[in-house]
Amino acid sequence: MFFDRIRRWVRLKPNANRKEIAITCEPLEYRVALLEDGQLEELALERREQRGIAGNIYKGRVNNVEPALKALFVDIGVGKNAFLHYWDAIPAALDGSFETVERRKHKSRSRAPRAEDIPRIYPAGSEVVVQVTKGPIGTKGARVTTNISLAGRYLVLSPFSEQFGISRKIDNPKERARLRKILDSLDVPDGMGLIFRTVGEGARARYFVRDLALLLQQWQEINEKIRSLSAPSLVYEESDLVQRTVRDFLTEDVERILVDDEEEAKRIRDLVALISSRSQKKIVSYKDPVPLFERLDIEKQIDSAFGRKVDLPSGGYIVIDETEALVAVDVNTGRARGGREQGGAIFQTNMEAAREVARQLRLRNIGGQIVIDFIDMKSRREGETVVQRLKECVRRDKAKTNILPLSDFGLVEMTRQRVQESIWHSLYIPCPVCHGRGMVKSPETMSVEIQRAIVRAMRLHPEIKELRVLVHPSTLERLKTEDEELLLDLERRLQGKLYFRPDPHLGSEQFTLLNAITGEEIA
Repeated sequence: MFFDRIRRWVRLKPNANRKEIAITCEPLEYRVALLEDGQLEELALERREQRGIAGNIYKGRVNNVEPALKALFVDIGVGKNAFLHYWDAIPAALDGSFETVERRKHKSRSRAPRAEDIPRIYPAGSEVVVQVTKGPIGTKGARVTTNISLAGRYLVLSPFSEQFGISRKIDNPKERARLRKILDSLDVPDGMGLIFRTVGEGARARYFVRDLALLLQQWQEINEKIRSLSAPSLVYEESDLVQRTVRDFLTEDVERILVDDEEEAKRIRDLVALISSRSQKKIVSYKDPVPLFERLDIEKQIDSAFGRKVDLPSGGYIVIDETEALVAVDVNTGRARGGREQGGAIFQTNMEAAREVARQLRLRNIGGQIVIDFIDMKSRREGETVVQRLKECVRRDKAKTNILPLSDFGLVEMTRQRVQESIWHSLYIPCPVCHGRGMVKSPETMSVEIQRAIVRAMRLHPEIKELRVLVHPSTLERLKTEDEELLLDLERRLQGKLYFRPDPHLGSEQFTLLNAITGEEIA
């Protein structure tokens, strides 16, 4: 009680949103989990030999210009040519998540290039410095931009842009005014721009000065490589997962970072020392024999979170299906009950689903077009409330999102920035049996196909009188029981002999026909 009164006095909620980060380091993979009150809210993984290229900066060479596509194809040395749209090759305005700020004493450059100038500025064979905004996905090459940006702890430096801005998520007017003063006081080289990140809210001015100095030093090193290396070359590699975690997730409200590798824990302390020596004590080396993710119940949460069906607290559930074109999310009441009438349960389920959908998009790193089919509600106002809840829940998402109003069919369409493959595609490969359909042919269907293949084979090869058929054990069970009489009748009609053998190495949709005398396979 005494401590609760102290917390209220300093305007802190008791035990509210207790945050911690767990980092597990294995020979093939790093995994980082962000927990809030023990619940998994964000998950990231990185294979040591398969690091993504999003964020990397390359000195590339323009291979060809496609006026019809309004795009350049750039060789950056990673196999498939990168795609550079004309609009990504001109100075970009800040997106809606940042407010543009005019600095005092700031002199603008001459006229910025326009899209129609790009073929002249970057003809085929010319060199261009680009940054990867979206890694290769499937058969598509990387997407790149000439709008280079370097992210620090509190700032984002834009070496080729004169745009200045402050994150709109900082909504306190007094704090925004304070940050504008700090922005005016910073010594930013001509031709460069700067953005204040959300994490900078409440930070002292000296933190921004130090962060800017580190970013300028980093850019100087990159610039030296740009001048000395020939195209195509990698001139800057984006920080690894552990470094990005320290940069983006170690906020004041994170109580501790648990690391199960002593060397990585030391490296994190060194990284944190550059930001805040006071935060070094938050880094904890985990040495318990029970694996870290198991101890914190993260493994179970990952297994349940990545299933096709995700349960909701009230008894409802959502179903998530990823296709090549879009992601479909279906909301169902399930066992949900609430209020005197069903409408109360439906509204409650939709509200829970809105929060869970936002969480699942972050956990799975789902990008592209997403369609959510909420349960039909009685009033339009309830629908608008659910959509507003969804918008509030995606505010914490670092990926850019755009949500449209509820349609007349009860659907919500939204987009989420796709930077790389979803975690789902990183963890899984298409099933070699069903090839991603999620269903396999039934034993009855396989029996029909096998009988059809036997008739065809013995009619095309009348010299063959005995066939050996290798099948999956589940199919053989069907053939030996329900279809035994049909197969005996088939032998009489074809005047041949059939032998069926199980082969566990075959998939449930596979079978092999062999000449029983010679052992040769029949195509």
